[in-house]
Amino acid sequence: MKEYGTKIVAGVTPGREGERVDGIPVYNTVKKARQESAANTSVIYVPHQFAPDAILEAADAGVELIVCITEGISTLDMIKVCCYVSIRGSRLIGPNSPGVISPGKTKVGIMPGAIHKQGPVGVVSRSGTLTYEVVQNLSMSDLGQSTCVGIGGDSIIGSSFVDILSLFEEDSETQAIVLIGEIGGRDEEEAAAFIREKVTKPVVALVAGRCAPREKRMGHAGAIISGGEGTAQDKIEAFEEASVPVAESPGDVAEIIMVVLDKGGYLVRGADVELVVTDPDGTPMQFSTADGTIVETERGIYEASYQTSGEGSYLMHASAQAGAPPSRPVPEQFPVRLPPAALDR
Repeated sequence: MKEYGTKIVAGVTPGREGERVDGIPVYNTVKKARQESAANTSVIYVPHQFAPDAILEAADAGVELIVCITEGISTLDMIKVCCYVSIRGSRLIGPNSPGVISPGKTKVGIMPGAIHKQGPVGVVSRSGTLTYEVVQNLSMSDLGQSTCVGIGGDSIIGSSFVDILSLFEEDSETQAIVLIGEIGGRDEEEAAAFIREKVTKPVVALVAGRCAPREKRMGHAGAIISGGEGTAQDKIEAFEEASVPVAESPGDVAEIIMVVLDKGGYLVRGADVELVVTDPDGTPMQFSTADGTIVETERGIYEASYQTSGEGSYLMHASAQAGAPPSRPVPEQFPVRLPPAALDR
């Protein structure tokens, strides 16, 4: 973190006060460290049996942001911890979180800073590894990130998707949001409902665990399909109902983001739906439900067909879903583009 540029002002290890590690002073308690340094953030790496007390101590000392990397904390302990943190007015990220990073500014946690790039895309995720894959693809596509938040993969966590989505909605540096979910629980379904009602910025989702067996924990403590609830399909359907495009793989996320950030545009869903297709000569051809040149074949699925003449005669058939990139047209000479307009949810 220090190498990345994060301003680390103190460390806490009971019995080690007075020592320095890499020039950073060590204190016995968070309260003393905060009094001496005015720190506003605490990052917790201690083993799981000590982590609950470390979180409580940070909240009791008035630390505003607490990031817990530790995995394996008892669910019952976390219920008590989350309640106390809320009462104290602190914000907890995690546990079982890779941390938080605002590229080019600061990093709190274990995210690999080298793959991140400053830009307009906010990322919120339950999975650390999937975050790294998505971020790598975004950066390689010249799509930087405003802030990336790993909320943690445990069943009881301090901040939910909804909590972070509301912050991204208010953040002027965030123009689009990537949400990375996985099987288990109902966080993604609640996020989809919140997006439909409260979020005006474009959101792209990725849901891991499409092939996961029921009643078997897949990595994270919270990644389990139990009692028939929490399946990937349930979550995908919830996002689709909220007009949130769902990527098939981490590599697809960047492609969809390029569309929603006006490097392609949107399919507008509202009273009239419009689809724009770029002809081989570069001329945009517009289709609309208003004039009958585009039709809704299924709920939220729109199709258009046309024929051109010239060196050959081609029949072009394109389909698209509101808020998502269209299917690739046939032939490839007819790339589909969507008009850069705000998505009407």
